[in-house]
Amino acid sequence: MKEDWIECCFEDLLDYEQPTKYIVKNTKYNDSYKMPVLTAGKTFIKGYTNENEGVFDNLPTIIFDDFTTATQYVNFKFKVKSSAMKILVPTSKLINMPLVYYAMQINQVRSDTHKRYWISVFSKKRFLLPPLVEQKAIVKKIEELFSSLDSGIADLKKAQDQLVVYRQAVLKKAFEGELTKEWRTKQTNLPSASELLELIKEERQKHYDQQLVDWKKTVEIWERDSRKGKKPLKPKKLIEILNLTEEELDKLDSLPNQWSYSYLAYAGELARGKSKHRPRNDIKLFEGGKYPFIQTGDVKAQKIITEFDKKYSEFGLQQSKLWKKGTLCITIAANIAETGFLGIDACFPDSIVGFTPFNVIIKDQYIEYFFQLAKNRISAYAPATAQKNINLTILENLVVPFCSKQEQQQIILEIESRLSVCDKIEESINESLQKAIALRQSILKKAFDGKLLSDEEITKCKQDKDYESASVLLEKIKAEKK
Repeated sequence: MKEDWIECCFEDLLDYEQPTKYIVKNTKYNDSYKMPVLTAGKTFIKGYTNENEGVFDNLPTIIFDDFTTATQYVNFKFKVKSSAMKILVPTSKLINMPLVYYAMQINQVRSDTHKRYWISVFSKKRFLLPPLVEQKAIVKKIEELFSSLDSGIADLKKAQDQLVVYRQAVLKKAFEGELTKEWRTKQTNLPSASELLELIKEERQKHYDQQLVDWKKTVEIWERDSRKGKKPLKPKKLIEILNLTEEELDKLDSLPNQWSYSYLAYAGELARGKSKHRPRNDIKLFEGGKYPFIQTGDVKAQKIITEFDKKYSEFGLQQSKLWKKGTLCITIAANIAETGFLGIDACFPDSIVGFTPFNVIIKDQYIEYFFQLAKNRISAYAPATAQKNINLTILENLVVPFCSKQEQQQIILEIESRLSVCDKIEESINESLQKAIALRQSILKKAFDGKLLSDEEITKCKQDKDYESASVLLEKIKAEKK
């Protein structure tokens, strides 16, 4: 133990007040109101109220989530959102509240059991308390180091935001034909826009004709099998490709001469998954399962989807469909327009759409990059409800810029060469942010191990006229508490 330090526990220094009389009555918040409504979690400020009664003003204080042990230091008047917290107040005027708050950050407890933690667990936690003069020096140094660290973190997050803007700029240029402008000038056999549309029509017709052939074969098998089960459904009739109207085209960016706008439904087959969206409680779907079941959250921000938590049984497969490896998955609920390719044969729910391209005219990677560009626009079609979702028709009618398959491949290469650099930079930024979190904890650990201040700084503290050992300080605090 450091000289003049003493071991104590949090209840020696902190008392608590129940938040009941400070709970906000009306949760219709408005940013024009002045009184903040707080929680101890990451959200911290839930909103602002115009209520002026039942305001906590014994400052500074620490609010403590009694179930998660999350904490926030507060030095301004406030109201609270719920009773699931303790408002921690000093037991004496001699308490350095910032130092106690920092001590709480490195004295965490496991909070995976649903119970209230302050009285039974956290208040009993012990830590080393420095002399009061030294406490003030430690807090000052922590705040100086944290200020510098926060500045660096802000710069890193600004760089992250700039990468997002750059990615979108790359994708926008790609689908306007700018990235392949020079490449096009060197080509001699690219189809014209009208030839491209004709090729799309032909490929759709071939796909439909093949569907009819396959359907007739399955009907024959069904009839030979004494018509067991439902009769196979006949493929839907093809809808004639309609050219976009002048009014629609006026709203879109201009394209190179060899390009043309058309609808996503004409680039391939789109179909929703057949599994139940939330099948967790149906045991029969998973007993003895062997068919991977991909959920909506598995598609988020993944290129190749191979991870899954559940497997469908034979019974589950009867209620679903096994999609082929390589299928492009598109979410239409929750985080809308997230994409990923199946790295395995798998089932997925009706909150995911599978896209199978007409390979002669389209590359699925081209469509996947287009979704990265159009994600926000597609999400805007969702109604403003708690559970955001869009329907299959919105995807089918999504207007996509088409170019030759050769140019699509070149576009993919141009995008990847640029975004791969972004990926490396982002990886470096994420590593630096993780190091910043670790450094913050390291600073606090050094502080309470007595290693943050230099020998010269400690000597200066001891020369202060108000310097006294922590044992004397603690006796004064306990006496005042009584």
